[in-house]
Amino acid sequence: MVVEDEFITLEHLVTTLSKKFPGVGLHKAHNGRMGLELFKTHTSDIVITDINMPEMGGVQMAVNIHAIKPDTRFIILTGNSEKQALQGSSDKVIELDHYIVKPIIFQELFTAIEKCIGEIEQNKT
Repeated sequence: MVVEDEFITLEHLVTTLSKKFPGVGLHKAHNGRMGLELFKTHTSDIVITDINMPEMGGVQMAVNIHAIKPDTRFIILTGNSEKQALQGSSDKVIELDHYIVKPIIFQELFTAIEKCIGEIEQNKT
């Protein structure tokens, strides 16, 4: 699942990821609230999200998703170069799986996705 409030960035991400990972179901949302509702329907294993978005930011969305499915992997996209943990209002901290600073270098994003896929596959065995 990809959650990004900048329309052009979201469409570029979805198009590029669909070409790189053609067999993977990919869902998209324009803000954290939409992302959370979409997640409740499609429970993605990997969520790629911006942090700063209207209605509900990536941090709050990630905390809510983590409560539903704790093994969800998060790839965070942000303009902030300082790595951090996601902390919700309940002081529950979710460690970042991957943290990518914008502008996005797609090879870095592909590597992060492939690592997440590998971790998910390893945990299934």
